[in-house]
Amino acid sequence: MENQTPIGERKLQHIEINLTKDVAGKGITSGFERYRFKHLALPELNLEDVDTQTTFLGYALRVPLLVSSMTGGTAEGARINKNLALAAQRQGVAMGLGSGRMAVESVAASEYFAIRKYAPDILLFANLGAVQLNYGYTATHCQQLVDRLEANALILHLNPLQEAVQPEGDHRFQGLLDKIARVCDELSVPVVVKEVGWGLSKDVISGLLKAGVAAVDVAGAGGTSWSEVERYRGTFEQGMVAQAFADWGIPTAQALVEARQAAPQLPIVASGGVHSGVDAAKCFALGADLVGMASVLLKAAVESEDKVVEAMRIFEQQLRIAMFAVGASTLGALKTTNRLVCVAEP
Repeated sequence: MENQTPIGERKLQHIEINLTKDVAGKGITSGFERYRFKHLALPELNLEDVDTQTTFLGYALRVPLLVSSMTGGTAEGARINKNLALAAQRQGVAMGLGSGRMAVESVAASEYFAIRKYAPDILLFANLGAVQLNYGYTATHCQQLVDRLEANALILHLNPLQEAVQPEGDHRFQGLLDKIARVCDELSVPVVVKEVGWGLSKDVISGLLKAGVAAVDVAGAGGTSWSEVERYRGTFEQGMVAQAFADWGIPTAQALVEARQAAPQLPIVASGGVHSGVDAAKCFALGADLVGMASVLLKAAVESEDKVVEAMRIFEQQLRIAMFAVGASTLGALKTTNRLVCVAEP
């Protein structure tokens, strides 16, 4: 299928659809509702002593939050990224940029992603669709993107279903694992592989581990469904095809459990339907090392930097109180708690 919409226009459409349409998965949830914390009425802990600090890929974070990759490549995307970056700097969290293909192809376009001047100290992830490695991109292009954006790491995202239902989709996914391994071997910064909202399964993570990835983001189902986003972009026929996949994917909680089983020592990001610090606390208790959020922060970033800071502060306080109410003074203690109970089978 030939490209029909310029990348910049496509990015604007994605922003508008995410903000104005119901693009959550239908008939599927993140799976967090299957778990509850057993309340601890006597935590033997002071709330002010709860510590949310952590390190990820060797970088210190005050709060274990990743602003998940969202947008870039347009003036509106640049404004959103500026607000996200300023807030991330203030709150001490990590940030991922949207797909940087435009930044590789155009020095001018890279300015839309250039947020390091707003956030000199944050852990910053550049981002590129892994499928581009089958369309002429190499480790050299990946390094060029990382250098232009002054990023600390690179995310390669996997999105076969989105590409399949997208009018301009790239469909050649054969042989990607070997090319991902080559990028891991040649790049000067760590490589993280993530899904975009349908989850990474145990077998995929095992393959990625052998390929040498530094971390994975399970990015499970239960939040934004990109097939639902693409449903609003194509013809009626294309929309009807995409609509059938509204309940597709591996719920985030399930993907996280499988990931930890497949790779006990690998750093894992949990994202997909994380809406609160309580959701995040469940993720850590299930084995996550970092939690990613997108939709909540996107809606705040459209308004202002202060709205993003407010959303991040709410998240932090929810997480701190959840830790307090189960007697976990650190994230390490939360990750080893026995107070998370499964109340329903999948």
